[in-house]
Amino acid sequence: MPDTNSLTPLVEIDKVDFAYGKRAILKGISLSVPQGKVVAIMGGSGCGKTTLLRLIGGQLIASSGAVRVGGQDVGKLDRDGLYEMRRKMGMLFQFGALFTDMSVFENIAFQLREHTDLPEEMIRDLVLMKLNAVGLRGTSKLFPSELSGGMARRVALARAVALDPMLIMYDEPFAGLDPISLSVVGQTIRKLNDALGGTSILVTHDVVESLQIVDYLYFISDGRIVGQGTPDEIRASTEPYVKQFVHSEMDGPVPFHYPAARYEDELGLSAASSPKS
Repeated sequence: MPDTNSLTPLVEIDKVDFAYGKRAILKGISLSVPQGKVVAIMGGSGCGKTTLLRLIGGQLIASSGAVRVGGQDVGKLDRDGLYEMRRKMGMLFQFGALFTDMSVFENIAFQLREHTDLPEEMIRDLVLMKLNAVGLRGTSKLFPSELSGGMARRVALARAVALDPMLIMYDEPFAGLDPISLSVVGQTIRKLNDALGGTSILVTHDVVESLQIVDYLYFISDGRIVGQGTPDEIRASTEPYVKQFVHSEMDGPVPFHYPAARYEDELGLSAASSPKS
């Protein structure tokens, strides 16, 4: 776990359980995200990564345990307190989720108008500043349908940091991107986090890019933390699940074959090969 003696945790997940009905998703998970750092949460599909983001944002409430952001227990906040906290968070949704009938400029200006009383002149300057930070100031009059996938993701990133949030969460920020766009988005996430003095949580499957930009990684499997460490520690890890995930091994703790009867038995080969009396 990150050295919390020298780094104050912004997000603390303390022995959290969560289930959808009778289906357990998270089982006693504990982790921390220090202020100013970029932390990745990795694992197979359906292991609970996005559920964890929803718990941090207060969309879901833990069955047990505590989710604390900035020292506040998210599950105990009232409606006004939760909305106040969310104004300090930015979210990059999978595939960007831009408003398709708004221009790039209007997409970013939307939450500035929604959550502040700033004059239009200042909103204009802030929008152009955020677009310039992601290299897309020249796209301000375009619509999402006129952007490439990588450009749309960078616009969504500019929107996520429009209010200079203390915490930025990314749900699969690299999904569907070509190698160049993926690298651009990854490096932009890192640079923006450092420039804003923010804290970032990435839910992602992209091992290669994550190891280049994050400070710490957690691996989730079957609702539990099964591995964690710095990028160097993860590269050298011999923990079976982490090793399989990082090196894209076909078989391991996550088996290639779905549980089934013996192949020979289903083909009737066992009886055929049995010695005759």
